[in-house]
Amino acid sequence: MRHEQATDAEVIATSRERPQEFAVLYDRHAAAVSRYLASRIGQGPSAEDLLHDTFLTALELRDGYDPSYPSALPWLLGISTRLIKKHRRLEHKALRITSTEADLAGEGSARMVVDPTAEIESRLDAAVATSHLRVALTKLKPRDRDVLHLYAFTDLDLVGIAEVLAVPVGTVRSRLHRIRKTLKTHLGATYLAEKEHTHG
Repeated sequence: MRHEQATDAEVIATSRERPQEFAVLYDRHAAAVSRYLASRIGQGPSAEDLLHDTFLTALELRDGYDPSYPSALPWLLGISTRLIKKHRRLEHKALRITSTEADLAGEGSARMVVDPTAEIESRLDAAVATSHLRVALTKLKPRDRDVLHLYAFTDLDLVGIAEVLAVPVGTVRSRLHRIRKTLKTHLGATYLAEKEHTHG
């Protein structure tokens, strides 16, 4: 079967015997995964590393892929989301270590305390990185931020987002409702209506 005719599930099945075939998934989905990563942690070396790690992890986990899903994009974005959380935990740990070392060196009293959440959110895509929105984002639960980024920066519908996060579609809807209540005064009804039209 020619690559352009094969579904992602078929490509993954073939790659179990011929791992080099997995590169087809990279060609198909790397751009979408890269955009999602950039929306979460900004563009740069970290996003590039996580893009590489996403596909490497997917290659290692391909035997467990559910072939009932013809598109692998939700699966790949799910892997990216988990890697982002790991990246942020390590980043927070590094910031704490840096803060401790500075205090031990007698510099703690002379410098401002860094808020890890503000540091991460300050690198959001310019399309949403306004000062008011950053304040609102800090009030969202991490799981709600996951839904927001998937909703705003990918072309996935609610079913696709549910697949990424391994939750029921109803849970995605309820989280979006909660997000709207929090962000309404910062984004305005027009932006949310446009996103609703995009996702159907």
